[in-house]
Amino acid sequence: MKTAVTKRGQTVIPAELRRKYRIDEGATLEWIDTGMEIRVIPMPQDLIQALRGSAKGEKLTEKLLRTRREDKIREKR
Repeated sequence: MKTAVTKRGQTVIPAELRRKYRIDEGATLEWIDTGMEIRVIPMPQDLIQALRGSAKGEKLTEKLLRTRREDKIREKR
């Protein structure tokens, strides 16, 4: 998809992408310059709610305890 940039630096987000990524009026977009390209990331209005459950199934408590045990072993050396 292509869009043009106006004299004021504005552009249009194609309707298909707005629907797909739920970009509504008043939405915040994060612009990231990687040095090779520009990435535009739609930011959710409620970031905490958007991240809720994203680590489900990761067994984070087990990973933390394992890492702590490994750290203790390294400290004893």
